Amino acid sequence: MRDIFIGRQPIFDRHMRVYAYELLYRHGFVDRAIITDCDAASSEVVVNSLIELGLDRLVGTRKAFCNFTRGFLLKGASVPFTTNQLVVEVLETVSPEPEVLEAIRSLSKSGHIIALDDFVVTDELLPLVELADIIKIDVLEQSREQIEEQVGRLRSIKKIQLLAEKVETNEDFIFCRDLGFDYFQGYFFSKPQVVAGRKMPPSRLAMLRLMTELQRPDIDLGKLEEIIQTDVNLSVKLLRQINSSFYSLLSEVKSIRQAIVYLGLMHIRNWACIVAMGSVDDKPQELMTMALVRAKMCELLADVDDAERKGMFFTVGLFSLLDSIFDSPMEEVLTNLPLTNEVNQALLKREGPLGKALECVDAYEHADWDRVVGSGYEEDRVCNAYLEALDWSTAVIESLA
Repeated sequence: MRDIFIGRQPIFDRHMRVYAYELLYRHGFVDRAIITDCDAASSEVVVNSLIELGLDRLVGTRKAFCNFTRGFLLKGASVPFTTNQLVVEVLETVSPEPEVLEAIRSLSKSGHIIALDDFVVTDELLPLVELADIIKIDVLEQSREQIEEQVGRLRSIKKIQLLAEKVETNEDFIFCRDLGFDYFQGYFFSKPQVVAGRKMPPSRLAMLRLMTELQRPDIDLGKLEEIIQTDVNLSVKLLRQINSSFYSLLSEVKSIRQAIVYLGLMHIRNWACIVAMGSVDDKPQELMTMALVRAKMCELLADVDDAERKGMFFTVGLFSLLDSIFDSPMEEVLTNLPLTNEVNQALLKREGPLGKALECVDAYEHADWDRVVGSGYEEDRVCNAYLEALDWSTAVIESLA
């Protein structure tokens, strides 16, 4: 049985590209919900990420921010961690004692990037600033005047990269970006940026119409084939994806009808929606990655064997970010889609078996471990579903490219 949960939260650059992931930890389910040994928590994230799970599996080629407590800094300073990816994130509880500074200096000299977590600059903490490459500022806990003061003081000390964390709204993102922050962490990117009186772009409207047709409950093989074939871009991408190494077919699929027969109606409908959603070019790629992870994880948490039913779980996960993609409230988006009441209630209220799975996935994604525990799923199942969904989404994105 697994002892750990390791989730990840993306860190973006100024162009909304994923720069890194912070690895987030918890010590298992229920009776081990409280971390009593912070050093163990910090070390286990690193050890399990690098050794048991593999850092490449969790973050790919991007960097990984991992928390280092005082005790783990002192223990780990001489350990040969991989330097090209692992970012040493010094927790806010760490004081600039001589042995701590020496440990950080040693890690820095070996090639690690040094980040300071939840940092508020004071005279006492200046020695830490001198050794840091990145400073994380919690923008949710401070007023804008306090943030401006912090940034001004840090910039006067040295040229350093700043990371705004707990950025929850698009307005916060714009404020921090204009203030000169280099990196951003939070869930603002997956919330819709709703602008009063704004019309949906023609390309987004066409995608919504396509998805509406694909989701009609009375659709049959012939109608589905017709819908896909009338969209040349969709047809080409779908056939290319089906014939990619992702499926490893023995013979080439040469027609949309052949693809539908091979994969089944529900499967091909979901894949067509994935291809359509992947055409959005004014949203972060991570949004599509998240939608794929959610879709696969919901499917893996389904307590059914029926392929059609599993497809519904997949659809709920995939569509759970449509509000962000369309920059419209979920209620408004769903009024334009002919989805079943069960799917709608899962997306809007997290109700029923579909909603239960989505709630668990959303909680894991946010590293809200208490909600994960409350979802009622077994520990191994949740952990394995998340890791399998990560692997699967990576393979899908590669095949779509």
